[in-house]
Amino acid sequence: MTVRAIAIEAEGIRLRLDPTFGMVEELAVSRGGRTVSMLHKAPWHGRADALPASAAPHLKRLAGDFFCAPFGNAEADGAPPHGWPANSSWAHRGTERQGNGTVARFELPRRAMGAKLTKELRLVDGHPFLYQRHIFEGGSGTIPVANHAMLSLPKGGRLSFSPKRWFENLPEPLETDPARGRSLLRYPAKSADARRFPRADGSMADLTSYPFGERHEDFCAGVEAQGSELGWTAVERGTEGDLFLSLRDPKKLPLTMLWFSNGGRDYAPWNGRHVSVLGVEEGVGRAVLGASAREEPHPLEAAGVPTGLTLGDGEVTEVRHVIGSVAWAGGRVAAVGPAEGGVRVTGADGRSEPLPCDLAFLSA
Repeated sequence: MTVRAIAIEAEGIRLRLDPTFGMVEELAVSRGGRTVSMLHKAPWHGRADALPASAAPHLKRLAGDFFCAPFGNAEADGAPPHGWPANSSWAHRGTERQGNGTVARFELPRRAMGAKLTKELRLVDGHPFLYQRHIFEGGSGTIPVANHAMLSLPKGGRLSFSPKRWFENLPEPLETDPARGRSLLRYPAKSADARRFPRADGSMADLTSYPFGERHEDFCAGVEAQGSELGWTAVERGTEGDLFLSLRDPKKLPLTMLWFSNGGRDYAPWNGRHVSVLGVEEGVGRAVLGASAREEPHPLEAAGVPTGLTLGDGEVTEVRHVIGSVAWAGGRVAAVGPAEGGVRVTGADGRSEPLPCDLAFLSA
């Protein structure tokens, strides 16, 4: 069956959403005479014969950015990994122009943890950003959630972040059987410096430079610093001369989770060919923090940092997130902060550029 992607456009920006699993498979920004498109699409995308029967459905059409609820293990909802929002179809409820932008809405026919779930995507004329809302109505439980953007970095990239308390990873490696795949980091491990994260061989990995190794699958999460007002992640591709930006409210989404997928899985559908991919997964949840799970009291709960999204009967709960990309020649990003009418991005070389952005969206 041929799946028809849904196109959404505003001046200078367009996206394509695959309703099969609600994936934004393409986001292209045209600005200053250049068009930038950085999202990744799996090499087996759309091939029914690529997946073993045991694979999560979303892997069939793995691409771009998608929403996970629950993030990771979704057995609590009787769902495959990353939940029903990532593994069942979305119904298009209409696209319309609103003021200087375009808004498209989608509804998940399945319930997510008992909640009705709506996806709202907004593009604004002249803004290089996609504004995403996921709206839960009702439901029950406290669950991990995340947006799951995947970037293509065929010639490498450099990462920067808003200040973090620390970085840590899972209780166990993504790949534990050397006959099937490889992970390079030590698990569980924790570091205050992303440039010096412990590897299993006793050396240190620089998580801010991609790739930091060959033929591996690894995961690490950064916990936002106390008092942060704007959470941001920047990924610069120096050779291509462009930049990916992810923006969030750190009081609601305190984790930046990084998936380093660089040919470390030898089984189907990966078969060693899923290379040069970086997942930038912004969210909330405590299960991904392996070292912290051993501490009493839990350091995030002790600091008043949320460790999940709480749903409730009669309650409306939202997850808001902004992603975008632009041409960029300023090198590794040193800072991202509010500016009149948007945000200002400053490079390590001192160059800075203001970008139009509706930052109020994140905290509304």
